[in-house]
Amino acid sequence: MADPSSYRPKPGQIPDSPGVYKFRDEHRRVIYVGKAKNLRQRLANYFQDLAALHPRTRTMVTTAASVEWTVVSTEVEALQLEYSWIKEFDPRFNVKYRDDKSYPYLAVTLNEEFPRVQVMRGAKKKGVRYFGPYGHAWAIRETVDLMLRVFPVRTCSAGVFKNAARTGRPCLLGYIGKCSAPCVGRVTPEEHRELADDFCDFMAGRTGTYIRRLEKDMMAAAEEMEYERAARLRDDVEALKRAMEKSAVVLADATDADLIAVAEDELEAAVQIFHVRGGRVRGQRGWVTDKVENVDTSGLVEHALQQLYGEETGDSVPKEVLVPALPEHPDAVSQWLAGRRGSQVSLRIPQRGDKKDLMATVQRNAQQALGLHKTKRASDLTTRSRALEEIAEALGLDTAPLRIECFDISHLQGDDVVASMVVFEDGLARKSEYRRFQIKGFEGQDDVRSMHEVIGRRFKRYLQEKERTGEWEETPAPTGPVPAPQNDTTDPGATASDATASDPDAEPREDDGRPKRFAYPPQLVVVDGGQPQVAAAKRALDELGIDDIAVCGLAKRLEEVWLPDDDDPVVLPRSSEGLYLLQRVRDEAHRFAITYQRAKRAKRIRSGPLDAVAGLGETRKQALIKHFGSVKKLKQATIDEICEVPGIGRRTAESVAVALASAAPAAPAVNTATGEIIEEDDGGSTT
Repeated sequence: MADPSSYRPKPGQIPDSPGVYKFRDEHRRVIYVGKAKNLRQRLANYFQDLAALHPRTRTMVTTAASVEWTVVSTEVEALQLEYSWIKEFDPRFNVKYRDDKSYPYLAVTLNEEFPRVQVMRGAKKKGVRYFGPYGHAWAIRETVDLMLRVFPVRTCSAGVFKNAARTGRPCLLGYIGKCSAPCVGRVTPEEHRELADDFCDFMAGRTGTYIRRLEKDMMAAAEEMEYERAARLRDDVEALKRAMEKSAVVLADATDADLIAVAEDELEAAVQIFHVRGGRVRGQRGWVTDKVENVDTSGLVEHALQQLYGEETGDSVPKEVLVPALPEHPDAVSQWLAGRRGSQVSLRIPQRGDKKDLMATVQRNAQQALGLHKTKRASDLTTRSRALEEIAEALGLDTAPLRIECFDISHLQGDDVVASMVVFEDGLARKSEYRRFQIKGFEGQDDVRSMHEVIGRRFKRYLQEKERTGEWEETPAPTGPVPAPQNDTTDPGATASDATASDPDAEPREDDGRPKRFAYPPQLVVVDGGQPQVAAAKRALDELGIDDIAVCGLAKRLEEVWLPDDDDPVVLPRSSEGLYLLQRVRDEAHRFAITYQRAKRAKRIRSGPLDAVAGLGETRKQALIKHFGSVKKLKQATIDEICEVPGIGRRTAESVAVALASAAPAAPAVNTATGEIIEEDDGGSTT
């Protein structure tokens, strides 16, 4: 535990202007980011008598080893820089909201020639208009189904759209009048975009105009005795009214506002947001956070505003934001919101009337969300703690293994041999820490040798990082140079939400505070296999001089747990939570390994002679095939003819010709129904 007086700056060194400050620990990891209107006054608060500090603040300043700051011109700049640093460094002692689900949105892709209406989740894309979020995807589909009668906008995927355009036949929605069928030219791109704009206007709350217009057209059709058209317009009006009824009117003056409520206790806080557009609740979402810093309701509100609008611009930021308590510097936050929106934003506490009543409803939702979260978490924590304790007892460990790494080997009859490493922290998968390996030390099938190579490569990286930074000095570093790893990559499917489930402090950082890979050691290594695989893993650790990491293996046949140098396995009860956790870890490693192996195999099967041409990317490969029609015709072309393809120079053309000339002829295709050999001539495939 550090003494804050050891790194306290002299009062004259700290400016009295606005700025943002960072506390770092002894390993230069950023552990807290804050902002201040007056840096000198704010930082002085952290260097009081420790007994006078809040317990969370006291923990932070005794964990820190240094403090630094950046001066800015205004409080708005300080707010923006604080948000950027929190997002970049993921500090341990800052409040970080974690979304309790991935909310679906109703999206209109206005960035396409023919805009499409669809359900979207995840990060927002430029040029797409979003409405929501909604609690369930089916609620979006019900609303869209009702509105397509009046606004028959395209909803099909790009593949279906192109296929309909190629065949000249629209999909079913085009035949039943729920799509204007731009794919076959029933409407022009301009007419279809006008439909999409009208759809967006209606969803944005401008509903009265369309209802009145349809009712007027209905009456006119009835007067002209066009009863079928009048009946169709009547049904359109009813469809729009039913769509409007799905979101109840809560504010009579067609208000556009977001209402934010906070429910909290000493340890956690829940935030609920209602999105009101056109006087109707168009979306709802909620977050939960651990109160790792000493923060009151106004601070929680400020963090929620940063999380909610930090990446938003334009109409995504409403004209009015209603909160239960104003941030410490409300004018600066209002200016920041106005900058994100591009116009004035009102930030205030509702005092009376419908808005105050609606805020009470949002507050009740926040209280319920906090209670539900605490119930679930208590159950999860109890189960996970019991599982870790059972594993520690069964394996004879001194402490529960808070970080478990599991390794698995995957191949197909000795080809495309790969390995996976998955990480569980506190009994939860930490997918941002997953790694995958290609086995390059030898050819062929040898799971034991592969396991030895992977364990060695993973922990050589750990020793390399420890030797460079001087961290975890209790483990003796190996003598001689540490070789670099070979093709160690991360999981491309890993999400930010997966990485936030565990302690950020368990993630060592580079000198600038960013996370680094392979630097944090596990307490337990699990391998998929029995005695041979366990012995190989233990031998790899022994060769590196690592003796403080436990190793075990889980054999699939009888779910036995094998320990190094033991002739008999450890048999855990079938009802054991510890065995269930080990099974989950093992199965996740197997899934991750086999997914990578199948992807490599598919890529190898799809490879062709053009892949051997250095510097020839996918775009120019496709251009060559499109120009000549097939690889066979390309092989027959001269260098001058290849140079005629846009983007292909003479040197590249010569490389293509050489690669095709040296490629082995492909095996003939066989018609499995008749047994005949299919030969390809200049005109295509014939038998």
